[in-house]
Amino acid sequence: MKIERWIAEATECDFKVALETRRPKSWLKSISAFANGIGGTLFFGVDNGRNIIGLADAQADAEAISRLIKERITPFPNFILTPEREFGRDVLILTVSAGRTTPYYYKADGVMEAYIRIGNESVIAPDYVLNQLVLKGMNRTYDALPTEYSFKDYAFSKLRERYKVWTGNSMEDKLFDSFEIRDEQGKLTNAGALIADDSPIRHSRLFCTRWNGLDKSGGMVDALDSAEYSGSLIILLNEGVSFVKRNMKTRWKKTADSRIEMPDYCERSVFEALVNALIHRDYLILGSEVHIDIYDDRLTIHSPGGMADGTRIQERDIENVSSTRRNPILADIFGRLGYMERQGSGFKKITDAYHAAHNFRAELEPVFYSDVASFQVTLYNLNYGVKTGAEATTSKHAAIEVAIEVAIEVAIEVAIEKLPASPYTIQKAKAVFAKMGPDGIFGRSDIAAITNNSVTAAGKLITKLKKAGLIEAVDGYGKGKYTFKNPNR
Repeated sequence: MKIERWIAEATECDFKVALETRRPKSWLKSISAFANGIGGTLFFGVDNGRNIIGLADAQADAEAISRLIKERITPFPNFILTPEREFGRDVLILTVSAGRTTPYYYKADGVMEAYIRIGNESVIAPDYVLNQLVLKGMNRTYDALPTEYSFKDYAFSKLRERYKVWTGNSMEDKLFDSFEIRDEQGKLTNAGALIADDSPIRHSRLFCTRWNGLDKSGGMVDALDSAEYSGSLIILLNEGVSFVKRNMKTRWKKTADSRIEMPDYCERSVFEALVNALIHRDYLILGSEVHIDIYDDRLTIHSPGGMADGTRIQERDIENVSSTRRNPILADIFGRLGYMERQGSGFKKITDAYHAAHNFRAELEPVFYSDVASFQVTLYNLNYGVKTGAEATTSKHAAIEVAIEVAIEVAIEVAIEKLPASPYTIQKAKAVFAKMGPDGIFGRSDIAAITNNSVTAAGKLITKLKKAGLIEAVDGYGKGKYTFKNPNR
């Protein structure tokens, strides 16, 4: 019997001991919720402990179920009503399909309400969810809707720059139509408004915080670094990645002929998680933004809106999550810019990058969580709690090498502190050294990414570091490449 595979009342099933005809809303709201979500099954004649109680008159109950659904659920949902007999007792199994003409309302008793399923309960759909259901029923998506903003009033320099870098071609004006950034009347679509340099959609923002410790309590200093970004989604993506890079360190260990770098976080995983957060977020949830929170031991990326198909990611097999795109136009644009693939393999890329990390351990597996209103990815610091080379090495020779390296690092740090420049410039120099270390090789573009400044400002910093004798040019890596030098040498 089908009931054997159901463990308890959950998102996709509900148990009713008997059919209530005097208070049918008690179960009809589940019909609305199932049709508005991923579908579900109602068992009549079964209690919450999965004990088969049976129905006194299954035929009459079946007729009443069909009549009440027809009278009180609008539009009429697709369902199958199946009688079953177990241990001589009759049970009715009502299977409701996920609807296409959402929202499905309960309409009776002077009310008209749409329901959704949260866990094992059917609750009235919040306004933003109702708006989602309306769009779904119209076969429209938020990013395709036209806005009041005129295309001619907005610039798209970030989009043009990225398109040129990725394709090697300049972006022709007709591509704005192909990308569905504007409509036939010359108005921006929501997708276009989100991509514009100065995005008029003000709740499209990114909040980034580096907290002091393992939670937000912080102690003496709550936040070590924080930033708020707005504008084009391309700007939010670039700034978010730069913020993470600025607030993480990279360890390394030497091998016979090279060194192995061990960053706190896999940059590929961070990039994929942030792309997903920006592109697949629910822009109908006002007053909520994408957040990056970095703690000592982990990094979390929070995005408004759960899974687009209504499922919960923690209940899915990450290796086999099918692609359901809440904002397909945005996803297509980012795919054409080389930021993401159209096959929807982001979750697997996040986990695969972590598995390939030199210092990955099973307990550091990325964690995904979603509910009806939010999605969160947690990436663990690969270096947190791991002993450094000096602590872990017992070899006298290795210990001497580590001591020498530490002495060089200290000397460089002291020299940076004494740099004849403003505190702001010294802070930027420290950030570069924290990222690159004494052996790192870098140029202007690397410094620009680390310091979140322009390439021109990065060039000025290089000039000051050269004049102070803190860096030296290196050959074999292209023009304009440098490394830190030991000031005591």
